[in-house]
Amino acid sequence: MAIVAPNNEPSVTKEDGRYALPATVVIDLPKGYKPSGSEEYMNPKQLAYFRDKLRTWRDQLVEESRQTIDNLRGEVRDVGDEAERATRETENSLELRTRDRYRKLISKIDKALRRIEEGRYGFCEETDEEIGVERLEARPIATLSLDAQERREHLQKQMGD
Repeated sequence: MAIVAPNNEPSVTKEDGRYALPATVVIDLPKGYKPSGSEEYMNPKQLAYFRDKLRTWRDQLVEESRQTIDNLRGEVRDVGDEAERATRETENSLELRTRDRYRKLISKIDKALRRIEEGRYGFCEETDEEIGVERLEARPIATLSLDAQERREHLQKQMGD
């Protein structure tokens, strides 16, 4: 694992037993690297892995949003048939809702990237426990441990009933 920080830039730090990984620090991960439970939790390699995963996901969402906007701009507006116009409006509405979901997801990804930089990534916002590599692999933007998430959902269900 190579850690490269530009001159006079902050590098990997460890505070309160947790690593913080500034955006400017580049860590070359071994090809095919996957975090495992046998490693130190949220070590610089794991943080770099999740940062790369989050950045890739973000880039894909931004690209899909850009394509949606381009498609809507390039669409022919003059449609004579009422049924065709209704179909187009429904499709456009779905596209815009999807784009709005992407916008919210991108915001969550940005927050996760900030948590990596601050040394808070991978730890539950409510209990400060480890979220777990498996959970983060499935949902890299997770901010709650599984127990805390279940408690929150149970509470929401009680409030909703």
